[in-house]
Order: sequence, then C-alpha cells, then structure tokens
Amino acid sequence: MEENKKNKPVVEIVGLGKTFDTKNGPVRALDDINIQVNEGDIFGIIGMSGAGKSTLVRCMNLLERPTEGQVLVDGQDIAQLSGPDLRTMRYAMGMIFQQFNLLEQRTARKNILFAMEIAGKSKEEAEARADELLELVGLSDRADSYPSQLSGGQKQRVAIARALANRPRVLLCDEATSALDPSTTRQILTLLKDINRNLGITVIIITHEMSVVEEICNRVAIIDKSHIAEQGRVEDIFTNPRTDIAKRMIFPEGEAIRGQVGKRCLRIVFDGSSSFDPVVSRMILECKAMVNIMYADMKNIEGIARGQMVIQLPEDMALASKVITYLRSEGLKVEEVSDFV
Repeated sequence: MEENKKNKPVVEIVGLGKTFDTKNGPVRALDDINIQVNEGDIFGIIGMSGAGKSTLVRCMNLLERPTEGQVLVDGQDIAQLSGPDLRTMRYAMGMIFQQFNLLEQRTARKNILFAMEIAGKSKEEAEARADELLELVGLSDRADSYPSQLSGGQKQRVAIARALANRPRVLLCDEATSALDPSTTRQILTLLKDINRNLGITVIIITHEMSVVEEICNRVAIIDKSHIAEQGRVEDIFTNPRTDIAKRMIFPEGEAIRGQVGKRCLRIVFDGSSSFDPVVSRMILECKAMVNIMYADMKNIEGIARGQMVIQLPEDMALASKVITYLRSEGLKVEEVSDFV
C-alpha cells in the first residue's frame, strides 16, 4: 500500500512547449517536454546553461504560461485554474531560488510570516508556524536577524522555511545551491533530504551540477536544447548514459582529457562498495597488471564508495581480459570506453 502511494504521480508534464516572442522572432525555449514526478521523489532536472530548465520550473507553477501542453498537479490541469484556485495550487508548490529573494527590510522570522500573511493565516497560527520552521531549519537563534546579517547558507535556510510556511506538497528548487560554497551546499542538500523524508514533501531540483543530482536525487531528467534527452533512475543513467549530453554531464572533464586516451579504457562504477575496500590496489596485485588512472570522481557517502573511475587497460589482450574479469568478480559494474563523449 505504501509503495503504491509513493508511486502516485504528483506532477505530470505532458507535451509541454514554450515559445517566447522576441524582436528577432520567436524563440523555442521548451519543446514536447514529458515528465512524471511521483509522490516522495527527489526529482532532478539538469542541463547546461540555456537548455531551458529554469523556464520549465517556472511553467510548473504558471509563473510562465506554457504555449502548449499540460501541467497536471494531482491530475488537474493547472492552466484551467484561475483566481482563488490558482493561488491555492501555488501554496501547494513552495519555491526557493538561487538568490534567496528575501525581503531585506524584514527579519528572518518576518520573512517567513510574510508568506502566511499573504495566504490570510491568523496571526497566532502564523507566529507558531514561523517558530516551528525556524527550529526545523536550525535558525531559532537568528529569528530577529536581517538578511544582511546572515550568511548565504542561513539566507537559503530562511528561504526554505518561507517556502514551507503554507505546508506545500511539492518544493521547487531553482538552482538553490549554485550561490553557495561546497560545504554549505552539502548542508542545504542534507536539509532538503530530511524535509523529503520526515515531512513527506516531494522535491524537484533544477540544477546544472551533476554532483547535486548524485548526492540527493532518486530520479532525473536531462534537458538539452529545449528537449528532454534522457530520464530515469539516477543510478541507471549514471551507470549507463545513452546520450552525448548525459555523458558530458557525467564526465565533466572529458573534453580536457580526450586527447590522452587512444587505447582501451575501462570505466568502473562504484555504487555500493565499501569505501575502505582497496579493490583497485588488490586488482593490481592479483593480476600483476599496471594501469593508468585517466579519470576519477569518487565520494565517500556514509562509508560507501560512490562514483566512477576510468583506467587505461594493459596493451596485452590476455592481461586486459584478466583485469576486466577480476573487477566483475568483485561485483563492480565495468564497461569499455573508447572516449568520454
């Protein structure tokens, strides 16, 4: 029963297109976008700058009106809503932005209160909710601080609290960590995971950073030149990217090192091995094979190795086959690659 509930679609994008009229003629920002976000997902939408991802997230809550297609929330076409019904839908979809968008003349607490004032909540209810959310995001001691007195990470925590004020079912995050340093980014992503897990809020993350998707998302859509190039479970796309854009996102340094790779190379995917298991070192000793590491992007997440490595195989065919066989026997996913893109 719980699994069926979790797989229930919350947001569905069907045949969505968006065209902007400019002085130089029409510009096609989105074309035939089809996405399904299920209840409980942390769904990533990733793409290069200008791919159309920010336009897509703005179409999800009608900050931009699609030119064609549908945005369904709980099966209802939100383009058909107006007035109070549209406002109610927007309360159900909280949004946070790259630049925080806080009111500089209001304290952290009053920024959160503002969202509930607009929604017509009573003063008592709003104040209790604001205090609850300040505690949730770890800022109870900064309730009376103004944005200018807060760090970037603290500002984003206030923005998250404000987005949660009216108890949304979906949280839209438009490049929410792009203005933050790596340490603060990890803290914000941990907070978003906790909100998803503990409050049951579906999270949609717009980003250009594959590391964000790897860290937090369970499903992802890759947008390229106004189209969805590839989508599915993060681990499936990470281990077996099918499109050129997916490979470029996964191998961000591919162009820089392409010229160094001319012989047989092996891509090793680590998605469950212990971080403390020196499997590559053991392979070198067991197979008596020297290998060059051409690329590595590894993370230790709660004691589990996550990431990938590309090694250059020995020229000896039999020895190269021995290396491949050994790594597969250790339960690692491996594939031969001749290039990164």
